[in-house]
Amino acid sequence: MAYNQTLEELIRGMLKQKKQLTVEKKMFGGIAFMLHNKLACGIVKDELMVRCVLSKYDESLQQPNAAEMNFTGRVMKGFVMVDEGGWRNAWQLSQWLDLGIEFAESDEGKKKLVKKKSKK
Repeated sequence: MAYNQTLEELIRGMLKQKKQLTVEKKMFGGIAFMLHNKLACGIVKDELMVRCVLSKYDESLQQPNAAEMNFTGRVMKGFVMVDEGGWRNAWQLSQWLDLGIEFAESDEGKKKLVKKKSKK
């Protein structure tokens, strides 16, 4: 499945300007940009995918051209999909990427180790 390679280059360049070291992985039929081993943003077809902290999730969905990520009929809370109208200029794209960077630098999404109780 193809994804927007122009957007890929824009994201890569902007993250470099923001001095963010990323790892790129093929994911969701597109590409994901990982920071601190956490997905910050990516591309699915022609849409920008951004991970955001839950405290900003509802506000992010209110932005023009933004929608919930709905993969296989199930909403993925904390993921926002943004069509081209929402990242058309550098300022808009920068704002969305900052949201993904904030998530990657937060404690949200970290797996917590749960100690199993031993059977006696």
